[in-house]
Amino acid sequence: MNPDELFLEAYEQFAGAIFRHCFFRLNASREEALDLTQETFFHAWRYMSSGREIKNVRAFLYKIATNLIIDRIRKKKSLSLDSLKEIGFDPENVNVPESAEFKTEINQLKFLMKDLKPKDRELLVMRFGEDMSIPEIAVILDESENNISVRLHRAIKKLQEIFN
Repeated sequence: MNPDELFLEAYEQFAGAIFRHCFFRLNASREEALDLTQETFFHAWRYMSSGREIKNVRAFLYKIATNLIIDRIRKKKSLSLDSLKEIGFDPENVNVPESAEFKTEINQLKFLMKDLKPKDRELLVMRFGEDMSIPEIAVILDESENNISVRLHRAIKKLQEIFN
């Protein structure tokens, strides 16, 4: 398959999942998640068009997105909520997709997962929200499959404790 076809197929198949990954991982606005999704596919296109082989396109895209998210977090300036409110930010009116059902699901997930560590939330979203396999998650996070399994088991236990 030529790079153009590979890229188009990857975009059609994974753009929504990469968007959700960025949205949940950064707790981002819809626009910021879209921006990161576009940047992910831009990097993927540059790599694919150079003719280099990609063994697992899904893991490759998630790895790019995760690295971009980490870069974005590092570059962000820490602003207190008070200083954000002073410049007009209203946490109650954050941009999210318009669907009421989507908003309800997001709020339920955020409520249940708010007491989890960010790494545990990320792992649960990748496994159950994005339906990734443990080997795929291991490649994306650059950890062993055994370590991912143990972390996932512990995150599920923590979530069960919170839920009960």
